[in-house]
Amino acid sequence: MLNNKLKLNNKMFSQDIEQIPIRQGFGEGLVIAGDNDKNVVGLCADLSDSTKMNLFAEKYPERFIQIGVAEQNLATVASGMAAMGKIPFISSYAMFNPGRNWEQIRTTICYNDMPVKIVGSHAGVSVGPDGGTHQAIEDIAIMRVLPNMIVLSPCDAIEAKKATIVAAKINKPVYLRLAREKTPVITTEETPFEIGKARIFFVPPMQAQVAIMATGALVYNAIIAAQRFAEKGISVKVLNISSIRPLDFEAIIDLAKEAGAVVSVEEHQVVGGLGSAIAEVLAQNYPTPMELIGIHNKFGQSGTPAELIEHYHMGISYIEKAVEKVMERKSQG
Repeated sequence: MLNNKLKLNNKMFSQDIEQIPIRQGFGEGLVIAGDNDKNVVGLCADLSDSTKMNLFAEKYPERFIQIGVAEQNLATVASGMAAMGKIPFISSYAMFNPGRNWEQIRTTICYNDMPVKIVGSHAGVSVGPDGGTHQAIEDIAIMRVLPNMIVLSPCDAIEAKKATIVAAKINKPVYLRLAREKTPVITTEETPFEIGKARIFFVPPMQAQVAIMATGALVYNAIIAAQRFAEKGISVKVLNISSIRPLDFEAIIDLAKEAGAVVSVEEHQVVGGLGSAIAEVLAQNYPTPMELIGIHNKFGQSGTPAELIEHYHMGISYIEKAVEKVMERKSQG
């Protein structure tokens, strides 16, 4: 029961669904953005292959700068280039960009409202064996608090490509959050994408009993969980929130009113992340029973991405348990 109006991938529930790293979509999108505008430039902190900025560097070497392992310089140099009319994209692991250079992003980019695009790759626990020091699970919180900052968290490689192309056209700072691992391709080239707009991806025929509001790579898990409930006659809608700031207040409030119960899903700390953002909206507009799927006051650790998703209770079965729990709370009034 995918939303046919959005022209999503019709292989969603197939075993052979294509899987592509979300960061790959960024690399392809940056090349297209560079084709569209000669002012687009790329700067990297010695991780261009990992972040897929190498695709842009290979096509436009004269518009690419390798800053090296100096993330603070990465931000400040980009801010200066933006002040001179360029459209800089800066990339590294999310733990380092924005993790290590947050103050430079705050002061030289956001304070001056410079249209620098901050690309944090390998976000969440998808870095796997690199361990807790490299797993950025606080980045949404530290970026969405900054004035002037747009925060985007695409659900798959195709959406990441679209987000990159759109970001290049926006005269504002943008944070683009990317996962490392291959992720099921949920959308298609025809699926609409718009900053500030959330879209319902899974639509059962009946009125929703629970709304799952998800972002990033875990949107797929949310859809699979909703499909399992549909097979049991329980109506669960899934809202893809790829634009965390600006947030689509209307979509969140309308769906909360319909369902009367909400589960947020994110590969991030529940404090300060998507769940917190949704709770802020609902607390002020339509208080609703809510459960938050994400990491609860812990650091990451080494392991395979799949093991870590399960260990931190972000797998499909845990989403199902959260839906059941919030339905029970809703029934109790």
